[in-house]
Amino acid sequence: MSASRGPRPSVPAARPTRSYGSGARILSIGIASTGLLTFAYFSIASHVLGPVQAKRIDLLWSVMFVTISVIYRPIEQLLSRTIAERRARGQTEHSLRPAIAIQLGFALLFLIVALILHDELVEHVFNHSSGLYDVLVVGTIAYAASYFARGWLAGHQYFALYGGLVLMEAVSRICFVTAVALGIAHGQVAVALGIAAAPFVSLVVVPWAFARRSGERRGAPERAHGAPEIEEVDAALAGPGAEGVQEAVAAEELSLQRGSNFALVVSGIMVAEQILLNAAVLTVDATSTSRVLAGVVFNILLIARAPLQLFQAIQTSLLPHLTGLETTEGHEAFARAIRITVRAIAAFALAVALGLLAIGPFVMSHVFGQAYPYNRLGLALIGMGMGFHLVSGALNQAALARDHARAAAACWLVAALVFLAWMVSPLVSGEVWRAEIGYAGATVLLAGMLSLLYRRGSAVRLAPA
Repeated sequence: MSASRGPRPSVPAARPTRSYGSGARILSIGIASTGLLTFAYFSIASHVLGPVQAKRIDLLWSVMFVTISVIYRPIEQLLSRTIAERRARGQTEHSLRPAIAIQLGFALLFLIVALILHDELVEHVFNHSSGLYDVLVVGTIAYAASYFARGWLAGHQYFALYGGLVLMEAVSRICFVTAVALGIAHGQVAVALGIAAAPFVSLVVVPWAFARRSGERRGAPERAHGAPEIEEVDAALAGPGAEGVQEAVAAEELSLQRGSNFALVVSGIMVAEQILLNAAVLTVDATSTSRVLAGVVFNILLIARAPLQLFQAIQTSLLPHLTGLETTEGHEAFARAIRITVRAIAAFALAVALGLLAIGPFVMSHVFGQAYPYNRLGLALIGMGMGFHLVSGALNQAALARDHARAAAACWLVAALVFLAWMVSPLVSGEVWRAEIGYAGATVLLAGMLSLLYRRGSAVRLAPA
């Protein structure tokens, strides 16, 4: 992955089926609903279960989503970027075999590790609950298919179906905890089963996606007949000077080696992001004498998690959009998309931080039914940190679109290691206050480093050839 590349061959892009703005709006509806339902899931769980059992559900969620984010989201990003790039070049067929092989390899690796750590997970992480271990294994394996489908949907810009997938996942999850609240089912395993069932239910949208894709293929010959943009692509690939164009297209083919390299680098980014979101919960659980304090930290970081889940709508539509711009348009269009996204994030984060400063402790105490004395300044810091985290996500998508994944991964890993070192240091005695300061500081550092990377990439593209 080079830091800069020469001018791309001029190949007219196939017209996108949906714009970045409309795609982000459609996804926002589904993912905003998903975020609210996820927040409600943990809120109801904290009321129907005791604090110790609720903490185990929090730990199950943390372990599972650290795992799936690290091993599956890279394939989602890989598929989204690769399919979008080929569609921007006017190509409609995409080889999925390398991505499937990588995804299956990651799933098999997880299963082997989970079997080796069976006793450790059951006895020490889940406090002798084999049921929670089974939920972890089954749910994590099932998410391999769910995240593969997300990448395929995002690359084809089927944003409504993507939103439906994540919404169905959240709806199925909350059904289980609601059944416990109504007395239809009982216990922490019944609540946890919703986490395992969610990825299976989410796949109900896949048949609709295949039907839509089949319809587009049937209509392609009719659209191609007399369509100037298709004829221009064919001419560019077959006419004079075609060798350079064909070499450029071939260079973008998804091979097993190229896909594996990309997935491993993005896995590093995912590891770093999960450290930012979960290291505080795990370190507090390991060091605190309180049996419920880790759950308090988890609840506080939900302030960041819920908007981050919402921002998946922006990220999911942003990567294929930026990839298309990088392939077919100039720097200004690319930079405009980033500016609009960052400004929207800044306004949102400021509103959240001010709201938390005003009524944060009251809302947190009533939502989670806990008597813990939340610090309004600490909650506001989490809100600001969430904003810098979201900005980092947008700048990260720009880096991936420009093929700067390695440099972006280095930025994420540095920020994560600084945060981890802070969480195990004795500089601040209160675990919760330490987590709030550390998260805000680490996200500021991360956003600063990614901003420098983005500016360096922009400077390269603005430099005269």
